[in-house]
Amino acid sequence: MSNRAIIFDTTLRDGEQSPGATMNLQEKLRLARQLQLLGVDVIEAGFPASSSGDFEAVRAISAAVKDVQVAGLCRAAEGDIDKGWQALKDAENPRLHVFLATSPIHMQYKLRKTPEQVLEITERAVRYAARYTSNVEFSAEDASRSDRDFLARVFSVAIAAGATTINVPDTVGYAQPAEYGELIRYVIEHTRDAHKAVFSVHCHNDLGLAVANTLSALNNGARQAELALGGIGERAGNAALEEVCMALKVRQDAYGLETRIQSEQIYPSCRMLSLIIGRPIAANKAIVGGNAFAHESGVHQDGMLKNRETYEIMTPQSIGRTSSDLVIGKHSGRNAVHTRLEELGYQLDEEQTRIVFEAVKQLADKKAAIHDEDLESIVFSEVYRMPDRFRLLNLSVQSSTASMPSTAAVELQTPEGVARLAGFGAGPIDATFNVISQLVGQPTDLEQFAINAITGGTDAQGEVSVRLRDGDALAGGRGSDPDIIVASAKAFIDAHNRLAQKKRS
Repeated sequence: MSNRAIIFDTTLRDGEQSPGATMNLQEKLRLARQLQLLGVDVIEAGFPASSSGDFEAVRAISAAVKDVQVAGLCRAAEGDIDKGWQALKDAENPRLHVFLATSPIHMQYKLRKTPEQVLEITERAVRYAARYTSNVEFSAEDASRSDRDFLARVFSVAIAAGATTINVPDTVGYAQPAEYGELIRYVIEHTRDAHKAVFSVHCHNDLGLAVANTLSALNNGARQAELALGGIGERAGNAALEEVCMALKVRQDAYGLETRIQSEQIYPSCRMLSLIIGRPIAANKAIVGGNAFAHESGVHQDGMLKNRETYEIMTPQSIGRTSSDLVIGKHSGRNAVHTRLEELGYQLDEEQTRIVFEAVKQLADKKAAIHDEDLESIVFSEVYRMPDRFRLLNLSVQSSTASMPSTAAVELQTPEGVARLAGFGAGPIDATFNVISQLVGQPTDLEQFAINAITGGTDAQGEVSVRLRDGDALAGGRGSDPDIIVASAKAFIDAHNRLAQKKRS
């Protein structure tokens, strides 16, 4: 059996289904290129038949990335498979990923099909997909709640029809590590011609066991892991790529498996995702959280001073986390900024570098040291932002005691020109949001509001993320600024811009 684990990344497909994690085409392309740098084997770029946006994203990513397989998810239906192939056909190594439910509850209530009908549909769909490519993956949705002998029959049919990857998903996060590992071993042993396919797992985190279940499956013969950066995805999310890959690296003695993952790109990849979807990395997040390499206990600090290995099983550098600061002043050179951006993996043209440099100089007037995180925040807010329908020009707020409401005066660039308005609120941020909502003429519900300091220090930039709902439309926004109220206004406007784009598309 191979000692190589294939890393299948589903951040752009299942991960994007996480509430508020929707990405536009350019954001998906940037993240796909970063996943290529990270060294994943397969990028699941989307579900082409689900929407025109997904179709275009899969097609664009297929043409943009090399040395990595690109997968498109399809239901077990000829129309889906045709659409999937149209989106994937320009990929260097395309994969059609066909799925069909196999658990009793799904077959009875969702599919309204008998087990024999499911076998027939599986055979027909996989054989149809194999007409386009020999790289066909078949997934048995809700496999962990399926009869294991029926699973073996389904997989035998899929392999005979041309499937080269067989996925055994824990779709609802129901499995426990020991029983899931046993299930993987059983179906491999009882599937006819199992040696002709790679067995894969896709685990959800409803009971907090997605990573444990994935590792258990790999220990029992699975050789592909389907993962997402930061563990994002439906409901409680997917198995976190950074956790599975670093477990395989740090405990190579326990798993004996190798991957193509360039671990130094793990933190930059997770940070890029965080900036794109406007969701800060939790401080206590394993591997990439701010506290992952922090030591407060006196006993721990003493041990660390004597030998870092007493309390660190990996180094910050091994995941691409550095403490490098770039100190910029009014007279610092543009080349220093450009060089550091390249070291961080950002390839900007001359005009984009100029924009970042001007923003860095403005920020240098407000804080002493410009950190890598500050640079990245500027790149995403000034260079990579989507075309603005609304843009903040000026903001003035006044906070008052409980007997008087706070006030905000906002100047906004709109498609019709410059608009100005003042208003009141329960606090300065509430007042600011109230005024902006009136100016954009787009009533929304604020579902989430979060503030995070990008770096330490009282002069740190504040990073704000918001999530807005307008009927069925949901959009996230982010903004950063040393002034937390300005950052909040930028995030609120960014979310409104994304909602406006959704309505136009």
